[in-house]
Amino acid sequence: MADLLVPVARSYKNENEPDNFLSLSKSAEPLKALQTNSPEEALGSLKNQPGYDTLIEVLKYLRNESKAKNDFDIRQPGPLSAQLIHVLVTEIVPNYWSVLQQASDKSGLDLLLACLRSLPGVSAALTYLRSLIQAAKHQHKDSSNSHIIFNLGCTLSLLAALLVNDEEVMRIWDHIIATNEPIRVRTLRQEFLSLFANGKVVSLSAEAEDFCRQAGKPIEALWLADNKKYINWLSRAQTRWIKSHPREEDVKVCAELGARALRLGHPEILIQALLDDLILHDDFRGKNMFEMLVNQYPLPEQRKTLFLLLKLLSGRYLDKIIDTVAIEEYPTIWASVGVLQSVIANSDALRSNLVTWLTSASGAGVGEGCGIRRAAVAALADHKESITAVLEKSLSQFSDQLYIKHTPILQQEGKSYQGMSVLERLKAKQHLAHAQVLLLSAGYVHRLAPIKLTILLRSSLYLNAVSSRLAVSQNRARFLGMIVGETLSGLVHGKETKLDFKMEEMGTEEADWYKSLVYVSDKAGPLDPLRTSTSLSQPNPPKEPFRLSKQQKAPPPKKSTTKTGFIIEEIQDDDEQEDVDLVPYAKPDSDVEDSDDDPTLINRDKPKAPVYIRDLISYLRDTENYDKQKLALKTAPSLIRRKANYGTEVTTHAEELASILIGLQDKFDLEDFYNLRLQSMVAVVVAQPKKMAPWFAKTFFDGDYSLSQRASVLIVLGLSGREIAGFETSEYTAAAKFPSKALPSKIEKHYFQPSSTPNNLQAGAGLKALPPNALDTLAQSLSQTFLAPMAAEAADAATGPDALKLSSFTSRLEKSQASSQGVSKSKTRGARSIPNTTASPPCGALQPARLYSSPIFSRSTSRRWAC
Repeated sequence: MADLLVPVARSYKNENEPDNFLSLSKSAEPLKALQTNSPEEALGSLKNQPGYDTLIEVLKYLRNESKAKNDFDIRQPGPLSAQLIHVLVTEIVPNYWSVLQQASDKSGLDLLLACLRSLPGVSAALTYLRSLIQAAKHQHKDSSNSHIIFNLGCTLSLLAALLVNDEEVMRIWDHIIATNEPIRVRTLRQEFLSLFANGKVVSLSAEAEDFCRQAGKPIEALWLADNKKYINWLSRAQTRWIKSHPREEDVKVCAELGARALRLGHPEILIQALLDDLILHDDFRGKNMFEMLVNQYPLPEQRKTLFLLLKLLSGRYLDKIIDTVAIEEYPTIWASVGVLQSVIANSDALRSNLVTWLTSASGAGVGEGCGIRRAAVAALADHKESITAVLEKSLSQFSDQLYIKHTPILQQEGKSYQGMSVLERLKAKQHLAHAQVLLLSAGYVHRLAPIKLTILLRSSLYLNAVSSRLAVSQNRARFLGMIVGETLSGLVHGKETKLDFKMEEMGTEEADWYKSLVYVSDKAGPLDPLRTSTSLSQPNPPKEPFRLSKQQKAPPPKKSTTKTGFIIEEIQDDDEQEDVDLVPYAKPDSDVEDSDDDPTLINRDKPKAPVYIRDLISYLRDTENYDKQKLALKTAPSLIRRKANYGTEVTTHAEELASILIGLQDKFDLEDFYNLRLQSMVAVVVAQPKKMAPWFAKTFFDGDYSLSQRASVLIVLGLSGREIAGFETSEYTAAAKFPSKALPSKIEKHYFQPSSTPNNLQAGAGLKALPPNALDTLAQSLSQTFLAPMAAEAADAATGPDALKLSSFTSRLEKSQASSQGVSKSKTRGARSIPNTTASPPCGALQPARLYSSPIFSRSTSRRWAC
């Protein structure tokens, strides 16, 4: 063992030196962090995996240099700042983000965020986030512990921390504008707008959050991944920016940012923020800021902003107003008038858009209460040209026959009022939208320029409006015409000359409410009712002396007339019983056309049932004719089937007919409408399956149809498929037989046996079971048919050659006669005609029966010579 230990070296200790083996250890002196004196040194330190202290020193240097007045600023775009930001985002944040977040001293985290809160910093974070998402798409799904998922979470947290404050957008733009280089600022401006207003932040954040959740490492609900929360943050940033008294160039950028944000979705959030934080926050300054901001929007965004503001005012404040008396004054309506006037005050484009909203077919707040229309009309009351244009366009639209005929009555007068009380009628959201605008604008024009209304009532526009309304068959449309006619005539003409229809419905409370709309005079008021978010304020007593009664006018009492002359009364004896032996006559069938009392209204010219496909299409297109619609639907299933294989009518018009049938509506509430329409479409598919089945399938996916219409297409495909496959037989199949293919009934009964089974049974339903000896009988029949002739020929051949056989005189005579007849026929006969065995005769039962004989019995008798 001693040989294995060899001394390597020897050292001698001085006896005077103290023994340090038993001395206490001292703590090592802390390493001094490297001093950073230039951005290049800072970049080198960050690339060499710095320690915590070195990182803090570098961040302090970059932050202090940003504050100092020198040439370098990390927040300014440049080559060196781009390298520093790239290293901070891609290397420092993944390694130190958790450490900086969990540290008790948040100064290091604040320094890092201060260096990255700039346009290059946010752009670098988004770029790195996109690269991580691309890498996560190519990794395995089971790699939940991958560093990619960890880096995704860190980068998402960094991005949320960079944009958490509402002032960050304004600060980032201040760093851009501080460069004082117009060309560079113009380029950075486009990048700035595309960064925040093109949805890039939300889309990348949502995708990264989804990857983290799929990897089993869910993070807290991130506001950047929610579009609504992001739009809300952007709206707060916009209002905070515009309230900071920016320069003119800054206002343009802020307006362009808001205009682009309107296209990101949920634009009502932006408008609500502008209304709450600008207009309602400060009356004078807020209105000026809102006007200054919106006037910088492009014209389409200005129009969209106005329409959204109208919708917001209606749904949030005015929709719940129940104005049982139209001329009452509501502070909420007056406050809304003030808001609208402040928006359109100095903008002709916005004023024109408001006129368009009031007079368009889909505008005027259809589906909303009357309050928003009162506010919109009152906002234009001070502008003579605009309010006159509203009246003229409304009256022109009111008299348009196409508008009366095709516009739903919901837009003309609101929803149906049958079965509703007066209060419920006034509470209806869709409440006489365009007629209300007409009456409200007429009242303002009458007070502003009475001569203008007088001239308008003498024109043909007013006369056509009333006459067109009275000529329609809809009761509510006629009611609107009488209301407008009497109300406008009452403003211009005196009591003796004004228009009066003397109808009972013109004296109801509903009619009085409509007539009182011309006396409504709203004006701009304070905004306090809107600040308190009260949807309904208590109405003040009206200043105008005119006030309509809330009680319905009772109809005038009828004068009792004294009956003179003889009075014949019928006295019925209840005790008298009818004679049971007397059988009363049956009541005749009532004629629908004779039920009308007026003989001039009886329609004697009834349409005939269509016999051609083109006539059927014309009947189906005439949606205003009840008789044609009814006849077309009842005739269509059998007519289409009958014409399927006769001519090219169905082939030529199949697609047109199918498209009409799919879009056909039950306008007249016809009996069995949907079944007839369904059977008609089934007939089209059965008639042309190769052409129309793919057409219906394509229509189901590509056609612009409702859910019920698409369901009917599926039902048609299913029923027609079953019928083509033979599983079902339609009830219209028998009726669709073409008349020229059938014999008269008197002749047909001699050749056809009546079928005992119904048509809808299958072909094998009438078969019976075979008897027990059926197989033996079949074998015997086959043996007699095939084997017996072969046996006879074999026996004949065994008797000897045919030359030695003696034939009888009778057989020789028959052969000679047959040969002579064959020679004579061959001389006179030309080309022999070949019968067409493939053609089926119209009546197969008229052919004679064919007789068959066995070869055994057809052979001639022969005898052998006796030797």
